[in-house]
Amino acid sequence: MSPRIEKFPHGNYHQFVVRGRPFFPLAAELNNSSLSSSEYMHGVWSRLKDQGFNTLLGSVTWEQIEPTEGVFDFTELDRVVEDAKRHDMHLVLLWFGSFKNGQSTYIPPWVKTNDKRFPRVRINKDDSLQVREVLSIFSQTSIDADAKAFTALLSHLKEIDPSGGEETVIAVQVENEVGLLGDSRDRGELAEKAFQSAVPLDLVKKLEEQWDLLNEELKSNLAHFRKTLSSTAGPGRDNLSWGQLFGESPQTDEIFMAYHYALYLDQVASSGDSGSKNKIPLYTNAWLRNTSGAPGSNTTVTDGISPGEYPSGGPIETVLDIWQTFAPNLDFLAPDIYMPDYPSTCAAYKHRGQPLFIPEQRGDTFGAIRMWEAIGSYGALACSPFGIDTLPEGMNGMKRHLELLKKVAPIILEARKEDRPMTGFFFDELPPATQDEEKAKDPSPEREVTFGKWTLTIFRAHVFGNPAAGYGLIIQLSPDRFLLIGEGFQISFAHTDPKATYSGILSFVEKDIENNTNMVDDGKTELRTVRMLNGDETRSGTVAVMPSESPEYGVVPVAILIPAVTRIAEVQACALGL
Repeated sequence: MSPRIEKFPHGNYHQFVVRGRPFFPLAAELNNSSLSSSEYMHGVWSRLKDQGFNTLLGSVTWEQIEPTEGVFDFTELDRVVEDAKRHDMHLVLLWFGSFKNGQSTYIPPWVKTNDKRFPRVRINKDDSLQVREVLSIFSQTSIDADAKAFTALLSHLKEIDPSGGEETVIAVQVENEVGLLGDSRDRGELAEKAFQSAVPLDLVKKLEEQWDLLNEELKSNLAHFRKTLSSTAGPGRDNLSWGQLFGESPQTDEIFMAYHYALYLDQVASSGDSGSKNKIPLYTNAWLRNTSGAPGSNTTVTDGISPGEYPSGGPIETVLDIWQTFAPNLDFLAPDIYMPDYPSTCAAYKHRGQPLFIPEQRGDTFGAIRMWEAIGSYGALACSPFGIDTLPEGMNGMKRHLELLKKVAPIILEARKEDRPMTGFFFDELPPATQDEEKAKDPSPEREVTFGKWTLTIFRAHVFGNPAAGYGLIIQLSPDRFLLIGEGFQISFAHTDPKATYSGILSFVEKDIENNTNMVDDGKTELRTVRMLNGDETRSGTVAVMPSESPEYGVVPVAILIPAVTRIAEVQACALGL
C-alpha cells in the first residue's frame, strides 16, 4: 500500500504508515523555490539530515511541470526525488497550482496570459472593480486545467516512487493557503451570478443536519441563516440568494467563498487519485486570521482580522465545517501557525477528529518549544518549521529538540497506539524584569493535569537566576508510573483521594533509549537506567526536576542545580494514609 494515515480505533490519535511501518516525520518546510532546483538542493540535503530532519516539505509548481499546455516536464522533480532517496529523506510535495498564498503566481504562461479562457478575480477597491492576478474559482475551465496537471503529477509519482518501494513521497498538499485577499469575496461576473443565485440546497441541508457538529465560530455567524429558515416556509426557502439567506456581511462572503474554494480543491484532489485504494494522503493548508493579543503576535508573516485581510474562504476555523463537508477528498486541513495562539489553534484543527499536521510554523525557540504541546496534547503528526534551508543559525532552535524527538518518537507512537494518557507543554523564556519589578510576569504559568488518581502540577524548574525556556511531555505508563521527557520543568504529585495524608515520590530514575530508530517495528522500545535521582534532583523528595541544559545560578555559588543529560526520566508516585 501507499503511504497512509492510520487512525487508531480508540482515542483520537493518528499516525503515518510508511513502507508498512509507523513513521514519525521530523519535518521542515523549504523556501518556496528550493525544490525547483536539484542543483540548489545538493548543498541542502546533508545539512538538514545532520540537523535531524527526516522529512522535507517542498513545492512542485504548475509553471515548471507544464510550461506548454499538454506537455509535461518532470526532469527536475525526478532528480529531486532521486536525491531525496539517496539521502534517506522523505518528501511532502506542495502543489503550487492555481493558488499560492491567495494569489495565482505559479500558473504557467499559457494560463497567465489568457484571461478570457481563464477568468480573473475582481475586487472592490477604491469604489471601483479591479482585476487581481488570481484565477476565479467559478471557472470550470480553470478547475479542469489544474486538475489535469495535478493528475499528471500524481500519475508520474506512482511511476518513479511506487508503493511498496522507497515511498519517498508520503503526502501531497493541494494548493497553498487559498483564499481571496483584498476583498471578502470575488465580484467578477461569474462570481456575482453565483452570489445572486439560490444558495445550493446541499449546503443548506448539511448546515441544518450537522448543526450540533458545527464549531461555535461558524454557528455564531449563522444567526441570520437560522432566523431566515425558521420564518420562511414552502418552496420559497429554496430560492433564497446568499445575501437573503445568510445576510449581507463579510462573514456571508467568507462562507460563500469557502464553499466554492472547497469545491474547487476537491475537484482537483479527486482527479489525482479518484477511487484508488493506494491513495496518497492529500491535504491543504490555511493562512490563519489574527487572534489579537496572542503570544508572538508581533510577527509580520501574517495579519488580518476580517475576511479579505486574511484570505477569505480559506480553511480557517470559522468555516472549517464547510471545508470538511465539501472537500471530502482532502484527508485533513492543516493550520500554518505563526501568530495565533498555538494551543487553541491545535485544538481547533482537531475538529471532528481530523489529524493535526502543522506544515508551517516558526523554527526559533518560540516555535520549537510549542511542538511539544502539539505532539503531546493534540497528537500532532508533525510540526514543520518554515524556510529551514535559509533559517539563520542564530534563529534556528530546532536541533536540540530534534535530537530528543528522534530518541522518543517510538515511545510516543507506541503510547498513541496503546491510548496511554499523555500531555505536552512549554514554558516561554521569561522576559527580563524592569527596574520597577522584582520579578517579570510569567507568560507561561504552571498548569495542572489529572491522570487517573493523580493530579500533577507542572511548573518551571527551580533556578536561582532567570529560568530558561522549558518544554516536555508526560506519558502515564501505569497507575503510579510516569515517563517524563524534556527539560526546564518540575512536577509535584497529589493523590486525588482526600484520605491521602501525604503524596510524594517513591522513585525517580534517569533513562535513555537502548534501541533508537525513528520508525517502530514489532518490538518495543527499550529504556535503560542511567542514574537514580534523589536529593537535590528532587528538592528533597518533593518534586521530580527535569532541569535545563544550563541552569542559571544568579548570585548563588553552590552547585546544586544539576544540568540536563538525557532529558528522559521515569518517576513513580506514592501516597500515605490510604
